[in-house]
Amino acid sequence: MRDFSGKVAFITGGASGVGFGMAKAFSAAGMNVVIADIRQDHLDTAMKSFAGAGTAAGVGTGGRVHPIRLDVMDRKAMARAADEAERVFGNVHVVCNNAGINLFNDIAEATYDDWDWILGVNLGGVVNGIRTFVPRIKAHGEGGHIVNTASMGSFIASGIAGVYCTAKFAVRGLSEALRYSLAPHKIGVSVLCPGLVNSAIYESDKIRPAELSAEATVPDPKFLEQLAQLHQVGMTPEEIGGKVLRALERNDFYIFSHPEFKEELRAIFDEALAAIPDEPAPPQRLAFENGRRERNAQARAAWPKL
Repeated sequence: MRDFSGKVAFITGGASGVGFGMAKAFSAAGMNVVIADIRQDHLDTAMKSFAGAGTAAGVGTGGRVHPIRLDVMDRKAMARAADEAERVFGNVHVVCNNAGINLFNDIAEATYDDWDWILGVNLGGVVNGIRTFVPRIKAHGEGGHIVNTASMGSFIASGIAGVYCTAKFAVRGLSEALRYSLAPHKIGVSVLCPGLVNSAIYESDKIRPAELSAEATVPDPKFLEQLAQLHQVGMTPEEIGGKVLRALERNDFYIFSHPEFKEELRAIFDEALAAIPDEPAPPQRLAFENGRRERNAQARAAWPKL
C-alpha cells in the first residue's frame, strides 16, 4: 500500500501505546482512523491530542480520527464497531489487531480465568478482528492490509509471561497462514513484533472482566511499580507507528521495531537448525513437501505486487 490519502484504518487498542502510535502515523499520512479501545479514559485522552477532538470525528494532522469504545472479546460489539466505522468513513482498508494485555505470573500457576482472559484478548481479539473485517475488505475489492500485533514474546518465551507468550506465538503463526490466504485478494498481512514499549500494559488488571476474576492471579503491587518504571525507557509508540507505516509501504511481513534482539534470534534459529536430523528424507515425503514449497513460493512471488 503506497497511497494512504483517504484510506481508512481501524486500530484496536488504538488509544494508547503502540496502537496510538500507529493512529498518529496513519493520520499524519492522510488516513482516516478509527481508534477502538476498551478504556474510555484512554479514548478521551487520545482524542484531545488530535485537533478538533470532541466532535464525532476529530481532525488529526492529516486524516480524521473517530473513537469507539470496544471490548475485542465481544464479537457482536466488534461487528457493530465495523458498521460504525463504515458509516463514519466508508470502506475500511487497514485493520490493526493490536489490543493486548499481560499478566506477569508463573505459567505453571496460571488459573483457568487467567488463561481465558489473556488468550481471549491477545488471540481471540485478533481472530475476531480478522473474522469481522476480512470479508468486508474482500467484498469492497479495493485491497487492504492486516497488521497483527504479536511481540518479541512470539519468538522468545518467558516463564513469567508464559500465557502471554502462548497467545503471541499463536498470533505469529496465524499471521503467516493468513498472508498466504489473502495474497490472491490483494490484501497484505504483517506481524508486528515489538520489544519494550513506553506503554501502560502493566495496568492490564484494571480492565480485567469480573466474570474472569473469580480465580484471578493477584498482581504484586511492588512488581507493577517496577514495571511502570521499566516501561518509561521503552521505545516510543510514535517511533513504532512510523515503522509500521513504512512496512505497509513495502508490504513487509515481519515488522521488527527493536534492533536489540538480532543475535538472540540468531541463536534460537541456530539451535533449531542444529536439532534437525542429518539424514535423507524418503522420496514420497520429500515430494509432498516440495509441492507445498512450490505453492508457497508462487504465493510469495505475488506479495510485492500488492
